[in-house]
Amino acid sequence: MRVQLVGLLRKYGPSTATRLAERLGVNSGTASYHLRQLGAAGFVEEDTERGNARERWWRSVHRTTWFNDPELAEREPEAALAYLQSVAALYTLRTQQTLNGLQTMAPAWRNTFDMSDWALRLTPEEAAAPHRELTDVVARYRRDAPETAASAPEGAERVAVITQILPELDASAAPSLPSGPWEEEGSPTS
Repeated sequence: MRVQLVGLLRKYGPSTATRLAERLGVNSGTASYHLRQLGAAGFVEEDTERGNARERWWRSVHRTTWFNDPELAEREPEAALAYLQSVAALYTLRTQQTLNGLQTMAPAWRNTFDMSDWALRLTPEEAAAPHRELTDVVARYRRDAPETAASAPEGAERVAVITQILPELDASAAPSLPSGPWEEEGSPTS
């Protein structure tokens, strides 16, 4: 719930607990409680330029959030796992929503859609390099924010770039491979 609330504030800009609750299909008391908890943790803040005595508006404090504190994960493993599981569930939901709309999506956008995975065999040190490189690539493009949407070029839409570097710890270290010519996936055999 909290990850979704922050995401909605980042995507659409400041809002009230009531409006956010409607988007998420929960009651406004639930949304309000979670917004107060997020406020106490420094993820959201009250937007004092909006609202009145009856309406309390909230905005996201940061444009992005990432989990990069190994010491916190060691101290609070259950909380770290719960947060990461919430993020993974949200990514799955976003993917499903896109898949559900794929057939009605404009062809230009449908042709940019991609879900790929590449199996690599890397050391932990090597695995850090793709993350840095992908971060650099994404940084070259226009970041989305509600306040900058109107100035984006015509035809620009919000897209999500989701990266995952997932160690496959259940994979054997030295798989046995058949001898003979290698075949690329999808390539015909002779």
